[in-house]
Amino acid sequence: MIRTRGLTKDFVVSRTQTVHAVRGVDLDVAPGELVAVLGPNGAGKTTTMRMLTTLVRPTAGTATVAGVDVLADPAAVRCRIGYVGQGNGAGRFQHVVDELVVHGRIHGLSARTARARADELLDALDLAGLAHRKVESLSGGQRRRVDVALGLVHGPGLLFLDEPSTGLDPHTRANLWAHVRRLRAEHDMTIVLTTHYLDEADTVAERVVVVDHGRIIADDTADALKRELAGDRLVLAAARASQAPALAELVGRLPGAREVDLDGVHVTARVADAPGAAAQVVQAAATTGVDVTEVRTERPTLDDVFLALTGRSLREPATTTDDEAAAAAGQDAA
Repeated sequence: MIRTRGLTKDFVVSRTQTVHAVRGVDLDVAPGELVAVLGPNGAGKTTTMRMLTTLVRPTAGTATVAGVDVLADPAAVRCRIGYVGQGNGAGRFQHVVDELVVHGRIHGLSARTARARADELLDALDLAGLAHRKVESLSGGQRRRVDVALGLVHGPGLLFLDEPSTGLDPHTRANLWAHVRRLRAEHDMTIVLTTHYLDEADTVAERVVVVDHGRIIADDTADALKRELAGDRLVLAAARASQAPALAELVGRLPGAREVDLDGVHVTARVADAPGAAAQVVQAAATTGVDVTEVRTERPTLDDVFLALTGRSLREPATTTDDEAAAAAGQDAA
């Protein structure tokens, strides 16, 4: 559904400053996949999405989306995809059902088909009772469901979701994703999303692509990335400070143990299998006379993965976002 090679975007902010928002991205997305693109602000996520949806023209490289070259035939790409951007897409003073019908007509559906499709999506996204309400009267979660409906009204096989749940409370976020997952299963859609919610990417996406400074630095399932790049965290405590060095030595002997740290009576480390490692250390400690009073194991997060890759957190703010660079360059849309 998506194939890019060397996809690049530079924004010329001034005669002396160029922002390299996306730097040679190679990305393949198979039909039916649900892929999450993660990265801090300014990493190039949104610019990549805008290039794939034909809103921004690449500086270099190639991209084929839903079987169509984004440069050769952008109109054909738009016919085949749905796009839910960061802002609300529906007119504030329009009735919900009217917006859906109009969008369907814009995509070439007949009046009857557009109305039928609108009614179908209103039911599917629990919006039927809001069909004749003005968009401005809806809650944030309701508006985002309308945005998703607008992206799906023409029945695309590929849906782009750019931070679809930002600003929503946890319950509303979970509700939105329940609707999206059901629609995806029913229509066998391919979905590419960006999100700042790491738990969302972890639980929703089948594959995670991590972007930093405009480049892809990791691409695998969330479980594989956490297992191979971060590892479980093991925390043990000795009964007395005098026993802690011996406990740290036992932990250090574990196969693949790293980042072994001793702080008072506590010993922490990164290991591949924390429960198994804990059992091994406790057994060894019992035979050497070291009393272990505490054992804790913690599963890694995607933020731990990013920390292992870059030395910093995904949650750290950036100085300039790629969207700010686009605005400064005056290149809002192709």
